[in-house]
Amino acid sequence: MGDNTPASESSNAVAAKKKKSKKDKQQANSGSPITVPKDQAYLDSITEKRIKYFDSIKNEQIKQRQLIGGESIKITLPDHGNIVKEGKRWISTPYDIAKEMNDVNKTVESKAYLISQVNGNLWDMTRPLEGDCELKWFTFDSDQGRDTFWHSSAHILGAGLERLYGCKLCIGPCTTRGEGFYYDAFYGDLGLNEDHFKIIEQEAKKAVTEKQPFERIEVTRQQALEMFSENNFKVEIINELPEDKTITVYRCGPLVDLCRGPHIPNTSFVKEMACLKASSAYWRGKKERESLQRVYGISYPDRKLLKEYLTKLEEAKKYDHRLLGAKQELFFCHPLSPGSWFFMPYGTRIYNKLVDFIKAQYWGGVVTPNMYNMQLWETSGHAANYKENMFVFEIEKQEFGLKPMNCPGHCLMFDHRVRSYRELPLRLADFGVLHRNEASGALTGLTRVRRFQQDDAHIFCRESQIKDEVTNVLEFIRYAYDIFGFTFELELSTRPEKYLGEIETWEKAEGALTEALNEFGRPWKINEGDGAFYGPKIDISVFDALKRKFQCATLQLDFQLPSRFNLSYSAEDEAKREKPVMIHRAILGSVERMLAILLEHYKGKWPFWLSPRQAIVCTISGKSTPYAKELRDQIHKAGYYVDVDETDRKIDKKIREAQLAQYNYMLVVGEAEAKDKTVSLRVRDKAEHIAMSVEELLRFFKEEAAAFR
Repeated sequence: MGDNTPASESSNAVAAKKKKSKKDKQQANSGSPITVPKDQAYLDSITEKRIKYFDSIKNEQIKQRQLIGGESIKITLPDHGNIVKEGKRWISTPYDIAKEMNDVNKTVESKAYLISQVNGNLWDMTRPLEGDCELKWFTFDSDQGRDTFWHSSAHILGAGLERLYGCKLCIGPCTTRGEGFYYDAFYGDLGLNEDHFKIIEQEAKKAVTEKQPFERIEVTRQQALEMFSENNFKVEIINELPEDKTITVYRCGPLVDLCRGPHIPNTSFVKEMACLKASSAYWRGKKERESLQRVYGISYPDRKLLKEYLTKLEEAKKYDHRLLGAKQELFFCHPLSPGSWFFMPYGTRIYNKLVDFIKAQYWGGVVTPNMYNMQLWETSGHAANYKENMFVFEIEKQEFGLKPMNCPGHCLMFDHRVRSYRELPLRLADFGVLHRNEASGALTGLTRVRRFQQDDAHIFCRESQIKDEVTNVLEFIRYAYDIFGFTFELELSTRPEKYLGEIETWEKAEGALTEALNEFGRPWKINEGDGAFYGPKIDISVFDALKRKFQCATLQLDFQLPSRFNLSYSAEDEAKREKPVMIHRAILGSVERMLAILLEHYKGKWPFWLSPRQAIVCTISGKSTPYAKELRDQIHKAGYYVDVDETDRKIDKKIREAQLAQYNYMLVVGEAEAKDKTVSLRVRDKAEHIAMSVEELLRFFKEEAAAFR
């Protein structure tokens, strides 16, 4: 099943036994008891029933295609010089056309075609073409190819889980952070752990060797309900699908699964697969619903790529921000306030530096309340769609909520007096504290928290100003990420199937974003139909030193909130009122999350400008302690973080301790330095030392900080 029904992850180890009271609550919520069948014969009968039903529908659809197909169609190949090939309607497939081009059997598995795109829509390689079209293909080297590869791998994983443990499968998408996949399922009393992984991986290898094709059929709602009648979770998904939604089912080997697809041609493309971890999750992400188990996996088209990934994973574990944060005394969390982190003095230094760095780049900073009457959230739509993720409480018999985002408050700011076109663009930036009621099990270090701050900004502008404002944001992103040492990629996500507003407005907005991206001068991709329902957006993904992918920055156009709050400004013709366009913008995203990413990115070795331990004065003997303290005060007064090691340890020991603590510079002083008012400068991770005066030292520090080194 695709990822349109998320379940929230829990980082807690999965318990082997579930408490009876919890089971009772689950059963009450689901309407009837959910059990996991233990009898293998019964499991085999369900599998056989689904396969038989699937095949009967598939064969009928093949007959129908043969009756109506055969008409000549034109297939344009934009990636091959726009040449046009001829095909047959409802008969020719993307695979057939690729084969005709002698472009299918690549020598390297990662270069093989995994998925195609027909008129902008992802399409199975073996799915018949339905008319004249524009056709593209994608390999594992592309985002489309990788996502499809990992989604298909989730089906291989699901097939093994269902066959081995008789679980009820829920959803199995590729992960949103773009590495691997998972499958959520209900197991009853069974608790999965690493001991099960080898068995699961062996089952997956069987599927690979059998070269099971991924086959697709379209079904009616009634057929889908009949096919998955034994799985309460699938039935719930089917019943909630829109009336006009095309329902699709895929089969690979013994697995018949409800899924929107598309998929790779067959299981043999997945040469290597590994299970990574098991954790708990809640069905639909709601803690009052059934407790599931989530198995994470990774897969690749060749062994070398998997080996490289697992090596990178082991490397990343050594630099986990939670370990480094404790070691460097930066932050900690207490069970009395889960998901809300304590930043100690050294951690607060970094936190404040990040905030000051962003604040220094713009004017227009504002301060807004932390809590609002729920009327605000009803107007914005969050009360209907986001309330369960908010902290809500009562004051004088009225319902209030802590803000989970700043945009509705900024709408009130725009609307508090009459606005003129001369004031636009109006830019409001806010570092207000935000609270989101994340499930306790979903909390993960600084990357998933309940209390956080964002460099949250909203730009109210005219349609004619969108391009320039977006260009400014993109330049801001480039400036900041170059300083951090991140590489990044850009994607334009366009109008989805369900959207608000007029098509003309969407087309203008997408055109403005396209112009801005083209002028920006960096490569970008289009992500058809993946925009938010309230407007198109540009997705920015960053890559750290370990080549891991994160999404931090945000750039979204919003037509909905200005309409919901009835925002307007007077145009040049003062009798006319026009609605502004709202741009949501963040560079860091959550300050907490960015701090965690940077800590791992730098592997704990902070650059001087951001470091909480910029320098330490190390005395050779007690005789130079007065000068060391005088030097500390001078450096501190100049605006840098400096400590003094005046212990009676030998100087080599002091230097070593300072290097381990990740001080950027060690300033060694003895009687000679005290007499001449100089220092002997030692650089972190380097053996040589440089003699310089205090004036030269402060000038050097100033240059380093100004250059963000």
